[in-house]
Amino acid sequence: MRETGWMMSLLGPAEIRNLANKLDLRPTKRLGQNFVIDAGTVRRIVRVAELSPDDVVIEVGPGLGSLTLALLPSAAHVVAVEIDPVLAAQLPITAADRDAGGDLTVVNADAMKVTLDDLSGHVPTALVANLPYNVAVPVVLHLLEALPSLRKGLVMVQLEVADRLAAGPGSKVYGVPSVKAAWYADVRRAGPVGRTVFWPVPNVDSGLVSLTRHDPPPTSATREEVFEVVDAAFAQRRKTLRAALSTWAGTAADAERALRAAGVDPSTRGEQLDVHAFARIAEQRP
Repeated sequence: MRETGWMMSLLGPAEIRNLANKLDLRPTKRLGQNFVIDAGTVRRIVRVAELSPDDVVIEVGPGLGSLTLALLPSAAHVVAVEIDPVLAAQLPITAADRDAGGDLTVVNADAMKVTLDDLSGHVPTALVANLPYNVAVPVVLHLLEALPSLRKGLVMVQLEVADRLAAGPGSKVYGVPSVKAAWYADVRRAGPVGRTVFWPVPNVDSGLVSLTRHDPPPTSATREEVFEVVDAAFAQRRKTLRAALSTWAGTAADAERALRAAGVDPSTRGEQLDVHAFARIAEQRP
């Protein structure tokens, strides 16, 4: 589709509100429904996502379709996963009415439970989404695990969540989401997003997060075993790892032995370690 046609197909603020009225839709906090009403923002998301013509995009929470319409001309296929059955039924109609072009599959499902088998034979290579604030981290982690075909992603999340996902060891906001995301991908901040591009306007700022898949750390421990260590290490952030991992190891002395065998100082705290160190610790569980 020509760029002018693509731009004309996008939804403006009045059109989004009219569509919501037509569906008798009242955005709910329970589903984290804050819809993007700014065409410039969705064009920016597509540009920063660096999609190729052969990418199959999975979009979570397409809502009224503002981002979907921008994605369709830029990818081979868009699979939109929408939990709200009314919105899921409307999205193909909106795409057809706006002459958005591209190929669209809508899956009425909970993104926290979706697997490759639910995607009608499509194998996604990129995740691009305005994620509901209340489930952003678990959705990202679930999709990276459930869909190993995902090679890259760009998600819009609450600014605080963006900081946590992209944080490195030693940062004040480095924690469980940071380490678990790093198991799957290189994660970086990709820019801020203001509040006024949403309807309704949230009471927090947002940010873009870019993900590039990499191989997990080379380790004999399973992902579940490594994540168990991560959860234990951050359950009591003020404690040293010797104390924080005492229940995981059996005793504080056992934790110390495991830490020393992994090459980690027992007086260290979890926020000082990267995902590779946690993998080494998991290998040493008594």
